[in-house]
Amino acid sequence: MSTETVGSTLRRQREQKRMGIAEVSRVTRIPVPTLDAIEQDHFDDLPGEVFVKGFLRSYAQTVGISPDEIVARYAASRRVAVVTPLPVASPVQAAREGQGRRFGVAIALVLLLILFTLAMSIVLKPRGRDMPPELSERAAPVSTDRA
Repeated sequence: MSTETVGSTLRRQREQKRMGIAEVSRVTRIPVPTLDAIEQDHFDDLPGEVFVKGFLRSYAQTVGISPDEIVARYAASRRVAVVTPLPVASPVQAAREGQGRRFGVAIALVLLLILFTLAMSIVLKPRGRDMPPELSERAAPVSTDRA
């Protein structure tokens, strides 16, 4: 029995109990195509690991096998991949970085506004030579003599 796969063990036990796959599906509420995939050991065709383990527990319990034993055999048969997690910034660190960027953008905008104002004041500054002649000449003395 140790060389027998999880799927073939479940199928053999179901057949010994003289249960059809449709009956197991009705009792466990697992769709027939999913049960077929389990019996053929096509676990990669099924949804995530959590669901597969739940299906195996339910199926094993229905056919009278220890659910823990089946799940343990399933876990042992799966390849264990070593996953190196990517470094993830903590929410506090991410907030600080986001806050720092916003602060830098605000400073840049304020500096641009100051430079724009300075440039406009230089360009629009009235100069003596730029004044119209009527305003730049001194007013002629008003004579009060009438002849």
